[in-house]
Amino acid sequence: MVEIRAASVLPARREEITLHTSDGLELVGELALPPERPPVATLVCLHPLPTAEGMMDSHVLRKASFRLPALADLAVLRFNTRGTTSARGTSQGEFGEGETERFDVAAALEYTEYHDLPRPWLLGWSFGTELALKWGLDPLVEGAILLSPPLKRAGDADLDAWGADGRPVVALVPEFDDYLRPAEARERFKRVPQAEVVAVDDAKHLWVGEPYVRIVLNEIVKRVAPAACPLPTEWDETDR
Repeated sequence: MVEIRAASVLPARREEITLHTSDGLELVGELALPPERPPVATLVCLHPLPTAEGMMDSHVLRKASFRLPALADLAVLRFNTRGTTSARGTSQGEFGEGETERFDVAAALEYTEYHDLPRPWLLGWSFGTELALKWGLDPLVEGAILLSPPLKRAGDADLDAWGADGRPVVALVPEFDDYLRPAEARERFKRVPQAEVVAVDDAKHLWVGEPYVRIVLNEIVKRVAPAACPLPTEWDETDR
């Protein structure tokens, strides 16, 4: 058994994918599937702000794709929104301030439907939470998990829509977040009666540090694939 560390990459079936938006763009991405079994659910990852270096490889999303297919039988779909660059490449188009990205969210969900990926959950981080709240109320979506939600672009009307819909919303809010801290988050999310606000002590907006990554991944799995929770901290290399 070896400890799962920040750089650990566990087995998965990984495939480079291309998403096609209804306004004619191609978006680069990757799909990671469990190594041997079909997935029990799907995470559709929406990355942080591309104008502040957010991309599909932002570390929490990358670590989710490196670990959760093997540890929790989850499919993890990551992609670059329009105009965003990572090691996978650059998606066509230009940054749309969170508005034209509605087509990017729709393209990712259409991909899950076409490829029979089960039970898609939106996993947004920072700017990605705004996309989830504004454009994620698609019939396919099981719920939304929000990491460090700023609630800047997404407003009261978006929260009210999720509240009226009733699907699960989980907000993981760092104690020392740069934009929205737990007390204010609890107040803002009162508009969503079913929302859970999970305050994470000592954490910051970027979730830097392996202890915080483990907290985030466990909170995700607790909602999406509860049979796999808590996640192990070691991996048997003979399973490769």
